[in-house]
Amino acid sequence: MIKSWHQMTWEEVGDYVASGHDAAILPVGATEQHGPHMGCGMDAEIAFHLCRAVSQQTGVVMLPTLPYGCSLGHSQRWPGTLAVQPHTMIDLVKQIGDWVYASGIRRLFIVNSHVTNFAPLRCALEMLRAEHDDLMVAVINSGTISERVKERHFHDADDWHANEAETSLMLALKPDMVIKNRIQDADDEDRTEDCVFSHPVNRTSRNGVTGKPSLASRDRGEELFKWMVEDLSTLIRKGLDEQPPLPHSYFDKVDAT
Repeated sequence: MIKSWHQMTWEEVGDYVASGHDAAILPVGATEQHGPHMGCGMDAEIAFHLCRAVSQQTGVVMLPTLPYGCSLGHSQRWPGTLAVQPHTMIDLVKQIGDWVYASGIRRLFIVNSHVTNFAPLRCALEMLRAEHDDLMVAVINSGTISERVKERHFHDADDWHANEAETSLMLALKPDMVIKNRIQDADDEDRTEDCVFSHPVNRTSRNGVTGKPSLASRDRGEELFKWMVEDLSTLIRKGLDEQPPLPHSYFDKVDAT
């Protein structure tokens, strides 16, 4: 069983790289309201459990999970959300990338379990690959790893949150974070269809939920998690063999003469 990064000594990290391993997985979650029926740390739990399982299947070391995210859109209507500014996340992930690069990592898989983290994570990706010529970075959203995973997340709402998929996953992985007698009454409709603007959740949801958690079950969560582990493992194994399509350095200039 492969250790996670925070369990390793500096010698073990060095041995991991020296033995030919150049990849690491960074799980990124959030701490935010998830309706009246689920704990605020759900996104971080999904990122942690998914990446831990994939790390064991692929042999790629897992970095410590980031439990805070860009959750500004959840507003201050409901207690519990702990949001960071986009520029904070950009800076933090950029600096983490700098330091794993210094340890010998050349393939960084950022696995994101909170939708609105994607934009700052993409900015961090741009900065890292521009500074480190031989570092490859991928940002992978857990809800859209594959078509079957995407279909399950979106089937009860396009702007889903604390919906059937997320509730089922938590019933399978962390049932103590679900208040089961609140699930049946937690459904709320998706009010974002035909909107031109992107509205914060306080203006699109009555209770912080978008979707139908009442459809959730542990069996559905176990099935979905199995798909997520299988499909993310396949994606990461593919990335371990990938080389840039062309060998040109970021810093080399074309000779126009």
